[in-house]
Amino acid sequence: MPAPAPLTNAERQQIRDLHAAGHGCNDIARQLGRDRSTISRAAAAMELTFDRAQTRAATQARVDDTKHKRAVLAEQLLDDALRLRAQLWERCKVYNFGGRDNTYSEAELEQPDFAGQEKILRAVAVAIDKHARLIELDRDPEGLAAVDAWLRGITGQ
Repeated sequence: MPAPAPLTNAERQQIRDLHAAGHGCNDIARQLGRDRSTISRAAAAMELTFDRAQTRAATQARVDDTKHKRAVLAEQLLDDALRLRAQLWERCKVYNFGGRDNTYSEAELEQPDFAGQEKILRAVAVAIDKHARLIELDRDPEGLAAVDAWLRGITGQ
């Protein structure tokens, strides 16, 4: 793929004019039919900067949205743990399918047998553990430091 042609003086002037009119880097690139990185490098060489307020606001909105989603998920996991735990003492149906004649049989129990209760408790423990982890992420700002650093890196802030 051949290298793009260098910017002309007229294009450089257009960059200055569009920048002065408040256009962003992406918009200028679209209008000139150039790659965003070309416009960004040219603007930096001309000591022009682009306002990052919209980018910062969009990034903060995304962080807020994901925090809300984690809170909703944490609440649902706690509800799941409660529903699962209640099954420890509820009537249940056990069944068996198979054998040489491929038969099916079932029975009602007052509560799950020990092995069934153990599986339920494991599921409860996993739900509680994941709930706690989600809560911990939002309580400890240091816990999200890597995510925040990554977001700053991709947004150039």
